[in-house]
Amino acid sequence: MSEGEEAGALSEGEEAGALSEGEEATALSEGEEVANEDGQEENMSEKEDQIEPCPLTKEILIPGLSLLCRTGNGLAHAFVKLQLENRRLTDMALVSSFVHLRFLDVSSNHLSDLSPLAALTQLLWLKGDGNMVAGFRGQPLGQLTYLQWLSLALNRIKDLEGLEGLGLESLNLIGNGIQRVSGLRYHHLTNLVTLELRGNKLETTDGIYLPNLRRLYLAQNTIKRLEGLGKLERLTTLHLRDNQLETLDGISPNMKALQYLNIRGNLVSAQRALRSLVGVSRTLRALVLAENPLVETEDYRLCVLSRLPLLERLDKEPISPEEKSEAQEKLREFNDEVSVGAEEY
Repeated sequence: MSEGEEAGALSEGEEAGALSEGEEATALSEGEEVANEDGQEENMSEKEDQIEPCPLTKEILIPGLSLLCRTGNGLAHAFVKLQLENRRLTDMALVSSFVHLRFLDVSSNHLSDLSPLAALTQLLWLKGDGNMVAGFRGQPLGQLTYLQWLSLALNRIKDLEGLEGLGLESLNLIGNGIQRVSGLRYHHLTNLVTLELRGNKLETTDGIYLPNLRRLYLAQNTIKRLEGLGKLERLTTLHLRDNQLETLDGISPNMKALQYLNIRGNLVSAQRALRSLVGVSRTLRALVLAENPLVETEDYRLCVLSRLPLLERLDKEPISPEEKSEAQEKLREFNDEVSVGAEEY
């Protein structure tokens, strides 16, 4: 069978089919830890010296093709899925000939150049974890109009300069070396709803302005400051586990949709930090503060509930009706004391 017969061809401008393979790559579970990458950079140069050139060939590519689908005119078929993970590839130029591809997995190779993907205009789903991609500048992702799901975890990305993708909905950058979010082309990322930045080197949340973002995962960084979050008005989930936060300053009342907040394993110690959550009390339904010094203080749960009366779960435990009643009573007593103090003054 010739390459043309095996691959087929999609008509120019064909709309990508409503295939749901992206659902196979679901987000990491709430408490999943990122693999420890300590020492990786120290051995990087040595490993690069040992890498032998390994370009993609037909012998490697053809066995990885699957998922036969009809092409645009409905009269022919083409393979739309290609799996090339763990092939020691340093060059994937040949893939540009297979313009019909919609799903591509090139994980665990030695790839740094994604330019051959420019021809894959029908691509919906791309997984490139465990490669050597250093950044987005000069890469063709902005040309992939239909790309919805992208994972480049465990690469060498240090910033987000040049990142764009009008159709991109989910982006996974776990375990890179990103120190600061800057240079985002917001107007080219308007459909992005899920952003995974766990296990990077972030010290602040500043710069993450994505108007339609719903879910933001920032666990296992070194974040000390919450900044710029007021711009995330549609955010429903914020995950900040295992950072270095001492306060919750920066949780903004403008975050009008926030329902789930995880701050487990930080350095929050004072009850006054809870004041920052009052502005999101109408929408917040689940809060995780475990493994902070604050949880060891007296009447911790009641103190939280008196400020967040609509909360349904605290540290994974449901709020009982008795706790709600006790918290409301405590809040009334506090308000009465404030009123009496004001009158006396």
